[in-house]
Amino acid sequence: MGFESIQLRRSPSGKIVQKAFVHPELDADEVAIKITHSGLCYTDVHYSTTDMVLGHEDIGIIHSVGSNVSSVKPGDRVGWGYPNKTCQRCDLCLRGEDNFCADKQFFGEADFDQGSLETITMHKEQWLFKVPEGLSSEDAAPLMCGGSTVWTPLVNHVKPYHRVGIVGISGLGHLAIQFASKMGADVVVFSASESKRVEALQLGANEFYATKGVADYTKLGVTKPIDRLIISSSAKVDLSLFYPFLSKQAMITPLSIGEGDLTVPYGPTVLQGMQVSGSIIALRFMQSKALEFAARNGIHVVVERFSMTLEGANAALAKLKEGKMRYRAVLFKD
Repeated sequence: MGFESIQLRRSPSGKIVQKAFVHPELDADEVAIKITHSGLCYTDVHYSTTDMVLGHEDIGIIHSVGSNVSSVKPGDRVGWGYPNKTCQRCDLCLRGEDNFCADKQFFGEADFDQGSLETITMHKEQWLFKVPEGLSSEDAAPLMCGGSTVWTPLVNHVKPYHRVGIVGISGLGHLAIQFASKMGADVVVFSASESKRVEALQLGANEFYATKGVADYTKLGVTKPIDRLIISSSAKVDLSLFYPFLSKQAMITPLSIGEGDLTVPYGPTVLQGMQVSGSIIALRFMQSKALEFAARNGIHVVVERFSMTLEGANAALAKLKEGKMRYRAVLFKD
């Protein structure tokens, strides 16, 4: 019989359309979920002309489960993000790096009839995560992608004694500040806007430097070298500006996706042992730990709320495209 759903989809024309859809019966490893909250991020803008259901930062209540599902049950509150399925057979999966699976099924690449802007959806048990009691659904939804993205390089490469520079107070940056601060790192924020100083310090930064109009960053007065530099800004950053106060063997991690090339000074990169390391969403084990950490340490997402309707989705995506979202969009069921 399947599951009837009302979906908000992108279309080849670029418009968001509302559509009735019937999901098929559950496979043995699948779960049907009634959606309550969904984040939207700029990835949803990237797929503006793809015929697919919007949304991949999802929170909902399990409606029913397939015959082989054992880790969750009806009534559980769960979240899920970019991946729907990984193969568990390739070298990357077998060595615990399933977020880079060679045969993955990710949002925007597969399962175009499954998303979070619909009344009920299907998802593989494999990439579902129980939401801890102490974490609200409004906070949890953006952590399924945006939070996961900043958590990964921090938990993999940051120690409590590191000075962590975060470039941009954005949908990613404001979460990176909180996670890094709660991990015990010395957090240093760089932003083009002086108006964000107070907010950055309230989120957990120890130092703040406004960079707009500054051609020589040595004049910022950075007190000590930076060990890890997280680029959360969507704007292209001239990395050479930061090199004078990066420590030897510092790691630079760009997180946002954009066009063009990323360039670094050749000689200093080699001679000072600098590392530039891309990073994506968390692997399954770390996604669960990110949610637990956020609940235990009071990580809160700065959100703008929209109704999960055609009007709400259009308003949220328009604000995202204009770059005016502060800082994550969350759509919710009335």
